Amino acid sequence: MIKCTKFVQKEIKNTNIYIEVNKTADLLFQYIKKPNITKSINKLNSPGNSSQKIQDIFIDFVENKLKFTSEKKGLFNDYANPGLRPDYYKCIQNDGIIIEVERGKTLMNNMDLLDFWKCHICRNSNHLFLMVPTTLVQNSNSSIKCYNKVIKRLSPFFEEDNYTNVHSLTIFGY
Repeated sequence: MIKCTKFVQKEIKNTNIYIEVNKTADLLFQYIKKPNITKSINKLNSPGNSSQKIQDIFIDFVENKLKFTSEKKGLFNDYANPGLRPDYYKCIQNDGIIIEVERGKTLMNNMDLLDFWKCHICRNSNHLFLMVPTTLVQNSNSSIKCYNKVIKRLSPFFEEDNYTNVHSLTIFGY
């Protein structure tokens, strides 16, 4: 089952930029909830498959319909690692959205935190769409409720005392 949880800072919620970000999130959510897309994602959310294979399922929609750029270069040129890139990026007015798609390394390699950090240091984006497995199955003996753990780890950033310059976060569970 495809899931979606949204976090947004209070003062951002009614801005024109966030209204467009939220609309974009809703369009992506509706697309990945289509039965044929969900079936394809579920098939590839298995041991030995990569996040790239998950991305390949919806790349045409993200690029052609939602107008994201794949692996946008140059967003992190001001930092020590100018080769750092998001999976997808979309400019909205003077802001932007980064999409990151994770699978096997979401929690064990802290990729959810790395993706949040990438959005935090990006001068061109204050909004993150993070796609993670609802349940991560690494092998026949091991599964992790990944989506719930990512929510628990990242939700404190949207409590007023902990605000960063990541103004909104949409977590998609697949």
